[in-house]
This record gives sequence, C-alpha cells and structure tokens, in this order.
Amino acid sequence: MKHPVFEKRVRHIVWWLVWLFLGLGQSLLFYFAYGSFPKIGIADGLISIIIYSGISLAIWFPFSYFNNNITKPGVLISNLVALGAISVGLWALITKILTSVIFPQESSYQAFWNAILPYRIGTGVFIFGLVILTYYLFISLYNLAEKNAREARLESLVKETELKMLRSQINPHFLFNSLNSISSLTITDPEKARDMVVKLSEFMRYALSRKDEQPVSLKNELENLRLYLDIEKVRFGDKLTTEEIIENACLDIKIPVMLLQPLYENAVKHGVYESTESVKIITQAKIIDGYIEIIISNDYDQSPSLKRGTGTGLLNVSRRLELFYGNKASINTLKENGIYTVTLYIPTEYL
Repeated sequence: MKHPVFEKRVRHIVWWLVWLFLGLGQSLLFYFAYGSFPKIGIADGLISIIIYSGISLAIWFPFSYFNNNITKPGVLISNLVALGAISVGLWALITKILTSVIFPQESSYQAFWNAILPYRIGTGVFIFGLVILTYYLFISLYNLAEKNAREARLESLVKETELKMLRSQINPHFLFNSLNSISSLTITDPEKARDMVVKLSEFMRYALSRKDEQPVSLKNELENLRLYLDIEKVRFGDKLTTEEIIENACLDIKIPVMLLQPLYENAVKHGVYESTESVKIITQAKIIDGYIEIIISNDYDQSPSLKRGTGTGLLNVSRRLELFYGNKASINTLKENGIYTVTLYIPTEYL
C-alpha cells in the first residue's frame, strides 16, 4: 500500500488545506498565550507547520509497519507513543533551529519561544493524534475497498465454481478406480464392497451438497477426507497409511469447503500411486498466534518420474485462499529427504 495521501488528488489538496487551517489555529493559540505576536511569530508559525506536515507524511511508514507486523495491542500503543514523542520533539527542535538561523538577530524570539513552549508541545501532541486517526481512517477505507473488491470477484466466480465442482473437486480417475475396485470386491469380498459403496456415496453426497462457498468446520472437512482416504486404502491396501495430529481447538475453525481435497489427491497421485514402497500421509493442525497451521506431508519416490504434475491442485488452493483471505493466508510447499510437505496458514477468524 503506497502513501494514502498521494493516492488521490483530492486527498492531497485536502491534506494541505487542513494543515493551513491548523497553522492558523496554532498562530491564534500562540498569540493569546503570549499576549502579543512579534513578527518572528508569523515566520515561526509558517515554518513549524511546514516542518510538521513533512514529518507527518513520514510518520506513515513506521505507522504502517507497526500495524502490519505487531499483533499485541500493548506493544502497538507503546510504539505509537514513542513515535509521537520523537515526532513532537523533532518538530520543536527543527523549528527552533531553522527560525534561529533565518532570524539570528531577533532577541525577542527566545522569550517568545519560552512562553509558548508548553502550548507548542500540546499542539504537537494534538496534531499527532489527528494524524494517527487520519491514517487509521485511510487503513479502514483501504481494507473496506479491498474486501468489497474480493467479494465482487468471489461473487462473479460463484457460478463458475459451482459448475466446476464435479470436475475440479472430485478427480474423475478416483471415481472410476473406486467403481472398478467395487466391481472386483463384489466377487471376492462382498462385505467390503458394500462398505466401500456406503463410503463413496457419503463422500459424493458431501461433495455435491456443498455447491456454494460457505465455510465449514475443519472437523467436517476431516471427516469427509477420511472417507476419501478409506476408499483409496481399499485400492492400495497396506501401501497407504494415515496419521492425524490435530489439536482439539482446531476442529471448530471454519475453512472454505473442500479446500484440502486437492492436496490429498496430490498426495495419493504423486506419493502412493508412483511409489513402490508404503506411503504414510500425515495431517497436523495447530493454532499459532491467531492462525491455524495445517501441515499435510507424505513420502514420495525420489527417483526421476516421467509423469509430472500440472500444479493445478496447488494453484486452485492458492487462488481460493487469496479470494477468501486476501494476503492474510498462505500456502507453502517443501520437498526434503523424501518427504513432500504442504503447509497452510489460515486466520482463525473467517473473513
């Protein structure tokens, strides 16, 4: 986000008009505080306002950094207080130095300076507060505009998402392979075939009934993903094992429906299917500083493979995270020591 004052011409004009008004107000305050107004007081008022306006423009950058990187309110308030003290002190110091340099022969200036110093400090604190409130207003307007833009993009994609649900969320190969496995099991193990049909129907019901983009709890998502993995276990037998390490506090966190499905499909396709050894898919979830961290890892065959993925699954997950959370959520991947890991960071509060 660039400096909000320079984003729009109207803001730029209003910014300097407000500073002109503040300068007049400060001059009147100093006049009544001092009892009279030496000619150097006019120069002092003009110089001080120009200096403070420049300092206020520069304040945006540390202010923006504090709000983007600090989550604890106490630390944020402490930093803003320190920033205010530095800004006011720097403003008073530079004003006195410049005015003394420009008017070195004005003996009355020191008396004027000493008389209005408390009022100057009070004015500086007041103006700093106004600047901070203005910047918070800019941030609120920016976040509102960004949210509205995301919602508009999301609404325009809802119909497209609904039409693509069967094609993108459910791998056709998985469905065909499951039906073939059921067909074989009806002869060799009818009871297991019946169990597989039940699980497949429950999985399909969940996938088809969630046509909108309403969030669901992680608990519901995991229950559906267990159905998917149980069906795949019938195909691969002991070659596929799973493990879950989930904090109880994570189960009620809301996430976009079927967000994790493509990641498990990738784990099966590129891990289990292409490997000659047994593969374990491990799911972990915990809460860290207002975010839920979801880690999905699986073994994979490190030997060169002729079959390369298109990256569609990861791209779809990344795109959905961007639409739902803006830049507050992220997805990272890592290949290391025969383990492929996907890590998601998602805000615990659904936007």
